[in-house]
Amino acid sequence: MKQRYLITGGAGFIGSHLARKLLDMGQSVYVLDDESTGSSTNVASLMNSPDFRFVHGSIMDDDTLARLVGTCHFVVHLAAAVGVKYILDHPLASIMTNVAGTERVLHYCARYEKPLFLASSSEVYGLQTKAPLKEDDFCILGATSVSRWSYACSKALDEFMALAYHHKKSFPVVIARLFNTVGPRQSPAYGMVLPRLVDQALREEPMTVYGDGRQTRTFTHVSDVVEAIIRLIGAPAAWGEVYNIGGTEEIAIGELARRIGQAAQSRSEIQFIAYEKVYNHNFQDMPRRVPDISKLMQATNFSPKIGLEKIIADVISDRMAQQAEQS
Repeated sequence: MKQRYLITGGAGFIGSHLARKLLDMGQSVYVLDDESTGSSTNVASLMNSPDFRFVHGSIMDDDTLARLVGTCHFVVHLAAAVGVKYILDHPLASIMTNVAGTERVLHYCARYEKPLFLASSSEVYGLQTKAPLKEDDFCILGATSVSRWSYACSKALDEFMALAYHHKKSFPVVIARLFNTVGPRQSPAYGMVLPRLVDQALREEPMTVYGDGRQTRTFTHVSDVVEAIIRLIGAPAAWGEVYNIGGTEEIAIGELARRIGQAAQSRSEIQFIAYEKVYNHNFQDMPRRVPDISKLMQATNFSPKIGLEKIIADVISDRMAQQAEQS
């Protein structure tokens, strides 16, 4: 039977890919997005589908949110502040979107008893240096004077609220912490490292790596993330649980820049820049952030299929097309 899905933030990077996948599966999709960081151009190719509807609006609009939640069978909550740079530049707006907005979504999902997928973030682990990170590991956050941790706290609070609603109101909620999702249509505008480095390489500009470049991350192709989300939604045993969704190939950012330059056949040099020259003087970063995805694999039989080489190639291809359109 055809199901109707509401995707908040569905005109964003991940949401637009999820919308396409659900439509391809024969489902019906409603997208609610205020285009603060997303764009209707991301879903322009979907507009002619009779099973797709785009609503320009905010999760803070009670009437709109209540109507859409009441109309749909499942809710995927992706609307959130995104990217370290955006969060540092807009700390108050980020907190309000992530906390107050999520509370409204939870309220209406509970009222209408609609299952909810809540997108959280690896940022909740904060300064935790353990690797790989398991869902029940301690979250180690910095001082409140360091604005970066306001985002981590807001996403952690989202999780607390969602689990409290799940246990008190007895409606299905599943939470996933996303680790560095990348792929086509991701904008470098909000501090996303991989598309930013690709753009610099394609323009033969210095490839700027913040800090000493030894900090390590994993990257996950957006199509893998979308597959994991859909599998979690379809796994009743996953309700009331938290899962990591992330890649398995750990790489230092300095080495990532080198591999991007090589794949783009770029003559760009790698330039290391102190954090304080990019962010404020008290910016803090973590040396490692690597997920343990064994819980996800056990619940859904899912593991990432697309490796880092293909991820880099896809982003290069996408950014080349974007630059060609702009020239």
